[in-house]
Amino acid sequence: MVALPGIIRVMERAARKAGGRLRRDFGEVEHLQVSRKGPADFVSKADRIAERTLYDELSQARPGWGFVLEEAGTIEGEDDKPRWIVDPLDGTSNFLHGIPHFAISIAAQERKADGGWGEVTAAVVYQPITDETFWAEKSRGAWLHDARLRVSARSRLGDALVATGIPYGGHGDFAEWARIFGAIGPQVAGIRRFGAASLDLAWVAAGRFDAFWESDLADWDTAAGVLLVREAGGFVTDYRGRSQPIHSEQVLAGNDAIHSRLHKIVAAALK
Repeated sequence: MVALPGIIRVMERAARKAGGRLRRDFGEVEHLQVSRKGPADFVSKADRIAERTLYDELSQARPGWGFVLEEAGTIEGEDDKPRWIVDPLDGTSNFLHGIPHFAISIAAQERKADGGWGEVTAAVVYQPITDETFWAEKSRGAWLHDARLRVSARSRLGDALVATGIPYGGHGDFAEWARIFGAIGPQVAGIRRFGAASLDLAWVAAGRFDAFWESDLADWDTAAGVLLVREAGGFVTDYRGRSQPIHSEQVLAGNDAIHSRLHKIVAAALK
């Protein structure tokens, strides 16, 4: 049995507390689908309650740390302290429609000596419905509970299952995405769009997906997942192959071989 690092215990405890409420709320969504008002307001409330639970739990465990929150925005902490990057409900549309594929994402980001923000050093992605805790700590690997994670060993694009996120409702560049899809699609075994970027990245770390690409995301969508992929032996860059502590505007993730092949395809598609 692997002993969880102290910071991961803090993160997992907070995620499980918020996740228990999300599970109960998710059970109500199908009943609300048939109501005149619909479930949207209910889901928005569930999102805010989960975020407040995470804020309270993490603040109590690590006083003085700052926050980047999807709903409440940025909350400054003490000058010499790290900060939490939190998505209380990644996959809101899935939750809204009664689809059991959503997650809580928490990342810890270190402050640099110059006062700016540097590396993400700890990450948890928790799926409340399956009760799966994906976690990683810098230089200690990526894990699913107490099982070590490694990205897939596939090297042929023809064998690769690739995940993506599709632009919607004014979010993202559909023409750009379509060019990439048209270039990648004929060369891979399949493309999936499951609707929760944090879980897509966690599944790349676990070898379930061989790669993932998406753009126009927020830091809270990817901060935890990027560390998971890297600690599982994978690569994460933007579409030009540049590496950053957190990727949000453009994310291309996979194992060494598949990432390299996809990077060339994406770069050519966007010329």
